[in-house]
This record gives sequence, structure tokens and C-alpha cells, in this order.
Amino acid sequence: MHPASSIIVFTTFSGMGFGLIAMLGLGAAPSDGTAGFVTCALAFILTSVGLASSTFHLGHPERAWRALSQWRSSWLSREGALAAVTLGLFAIYAVLWIFADDRVAPIGVLLTVLSIVTVYATAMIYGSLKTVPRWQTGLTPLCYLLFAAAGGALLAAALSSLLGAFSETAVLTALGLMVVAWVAKFVWWGRADRTTLGSNGSSPETATGLGHIGKVRLLEAPHSSPNYLMKEMVYRVGRKHARKLRLLAVALGGAVPVLGLLAAIALDGGAFFLVVAVLSHLIGMLAERWLFFAEAEHSVSLYYGHR
Repeated sequence: MHPASSIIVFTTFSGMGFGLIAMLGLGAAPSDGTAGFVTCALAFILTSVGLASSTFHLGHPERAWRALSQWRSSWLSREGALAAVTLGLFAIYAVLWIFADDRVAPIGVLLTVLSIVTVYATAMIYGSLKTVPRWQTGLTPLCYLLFAAAGGALLAAALSSLLGAFSETAVLTALGLMVVAWVAKFVWWGRADRTTLGSNGSSPETATGLGHIGKVRLLEAPHSSPNYLMKEMVYRVGRKHARKLRLLAVALGGAVPVLGLLAAIALDGGAFFLVVAVLSHLIGMLAERWLFFAEAEHSVSLYYGHR
């Protein structure tokens, strides 16, 4: 499928933002007002940039609010509604933290739960699609949740260090989540490489309903120029390029952050290494999300001769 930049930014930034909110709800980062302002502002910026970018993929962004009315049947609608509720509650939590110097624990726990459910809803926008076999697995929401948690924990550890309150516990938490997240992603990639439209029982014969006649092949394209479906659903990326991007994603999104976290533990601080780890992880996750969409095979491609 076509890797739209707006959706890549949406899933990457909002995931890290809600991951940070979840960590703050559990008590991460120093508790003084300055720390509250800095960390809450960054969480709001990340989630807002991510959610705003998602509207640019719509034909009419000004009508995005209408999607909230379909929460009974649409994961996209549920994600939007949950995000609005989570950010609204987070605003109350931030105000109490910054101005009253009070981090209300029950609100924090509820924020963590809402952040997890919101990221899960984001993942299920894709994980629920039967038309894309490599996405339709419980590993898809698991990877989204683990990467959100790892990114949020990494960012919380970096902010704590920058604010003069280095926490080895926070760094170890981020390190553990980072390793587990990438292990889950390798498992996801292993399954995805074995899961094609054919392995799911789909073929031009089943798509057209002409299998009882014999093998179906495309004699001539149905139109003279690419249409919307071909641009959005029949995107292909070369295996050689995919391998290089996977290495880039793992190196920047996983290896460099892990080394940065280990360096921070060894130096009993090392804010510089943690900041580098955050920036590297963000770039690596952009590459990982680009591949998530670019490598996906949509069943509509069967109507255009793909086998």
C-alpha cells in the first residue's frame, strides 16, 4: 500500500506521545512544576502533531469531526473519540500538576489505561483489515503498544535526565521495553514474510469468481492511466530496498537507543546520550512505519494482475 507521509507521522508521533502520557500517569519524570510544564507540553505537542497530520490524508479534512459519530463500527472513529477523552483528562492532570503541584494518582492511572486503549484502537484500524493479511494478526496491536511504551519510556528517561533528576530505574525500564518491542517486531516480520494474499487463499481466480473456468490472467489494463486504487492500494517496494530500510529501522530505532541507554547507565547520567537515543529512535520508527505500509499487499491488487 502507498506509504502516505501523513499516516506515518500520525502513527509514529501520536504513539510516542500517548506512550509518554502513559509513563507520566505512572509517575515518571520529576514532580515539580517546571518538570510538569516541560513534559506535559512535549506530550501535547507530539500527540497533537500526530493527530493533526492524520487529517491530511482525508479528502475533506474539514469534515474529520464527522468520523467520531461512527464509533460503534469504526476503529478510526473509536481512536479519535478515545484520543479526545485522553487529551481532555490529560489537560486536567497537567493543570493540577503544574499549578497545584499535585499529581493525582487515580487520574494518572486512568490516563495510562486510556493511553493504552487509544494506541490499541489506532493499531486496530489496520489490524482489523481482512483485505491486508499481513496486518490481520494480534501481533500488530502488540507491536504498536510496545513501541509506544518503549518510545514513551525512553522520552521520559531523557527528560528526567535533562531536568537534573536522572533515574536508573527509568532507563532500565526503557531499555527492557525497547528490547521486547523489537523482539516482537522481528516476530511480526517473520510472520509477515510468510503471509501473502496467496497464503490466505486469495487469488485472481477467487477475486473474479472465474476460477471454475481455469487460471485467470490480465489481458489488458481496465484503464489507460493509474487510478486512485492503483496509487493507494497497489504500491510495491523492491525487496532489496525493503531489506536496507529494515536494517536502517533496526539500527536507528533499536540499536542506537539501546547503546544510548547503556551509556547513560554506565555514566550514571549522560543526558546527551539519551537525547541522541530519542532522536535516533524517532527516525528509526518513521522508517519502520514506512515499511509497515509499503510492504502491505491489499487484495484489490488481484484485480490488476498481481499474483
